Amino acid sequence: MPIELEEPGLENNAQVAKDLFAGTMGGIAQVLVGQPFDCVKVRLQSAPEGTYSGALDVIKQLIKNEGFAGFYKGTLTPLVGVGACVSVQFSVNEFMKRHYDRTLNGKPLDLLQFFNCGAVAGFANGFLTSPIEHIRIRLQTQTAGNKIFHGPIDCFKKIYQIDGFRGIYKGLGPTLVRESVGLGIYFATYEALVAEDLKQHPGLTRADIKPWKLCLYGGLSGYTLWISIYPVDMLKSKLQTDALKGAKYKNSMSVVKDIFHKQGIRGFYKGFLPTILRAAPANGATFAVFEVTMRLLSGSTQ
Repeated sequence: MPIELEEPGLENNAQVAKDLFAGTMGGIAQVLVGQPFDCVKVRLQSAPEGTYSGALDVIKQLIKNEGFAGFYKGTLTPLVGVGACVSVQFSVNEFMKRHYDRTLNGKPLDLLQFFNCGAVAGFANGFLTSPIEHIRIRLQTQTAGNKIFHGPIDCFKKIYQIDGFRGIYKGLGPTLVRESVGLGIYFATYEALVAEDLKQHPGLTRADIKPWKLCLYGGLSGYTLWISIYPVDMLKSKLQTDALKGAKYKNSMSVVKDIFHKQGIRGFYKGFLPTILRAAPANGATFAVFEVTMRLLSGSTQ
């Protein structure tokens, strides 16, 4: 499925700043919409077996013990961090699309090439995402009666004091796999949906697609992302919630063995329900805000 690009070329230096800003806006939208779902997911993934009976039980206990504010625990880190991460994702993805466009002398990109663009973006983003998610997860999983960290900066300092940058980047391996494969599928799916829309409506351009459709396509892309890489995310969360001192897991393989031995394949999908429920609204908001922001920055009246 070849897809035509409708974007400024690589020689447009201001475009990089626009990509970064639009990506940041998309990331902020993603956090505000998806944080409650993510909080429930992380608690299910990291809690000892038998702590919660399911997503609804997590919600009930959160409201009872910490109030509705508990759903947004640790939000400052992702609000800043995810904004930066999504900014990197989208700007590198856009850069790679323009690179292919120039290399192919304006010929349409195919889905494999769009996958490659997303995979490169994901790999680059993984080095930023890993420490941000580590700190966010540590803050999300501490309860009111067992508060170890007093904010993201305190969390960073205490992890660094115990294990240096190695500790800060704990879970980097599965994060890079998740981001590379996941974002490759993510962006390729989105571009395929946009291409199909334009094919069904000859004469329209990308800027003519309604925001609600962009939101729909982003949501569907979010589904393909999480369905494809959720078990890897589970490994990452287990590593990043392991004890800071006397860690239970040596590496990703030890996590795999432990989960499979205790819970079988089902264990790799613990917390999947809130994640998939989050996928549509959070990623729909991300793509819609990114595209609309890009139109506004480009002076589009659409």
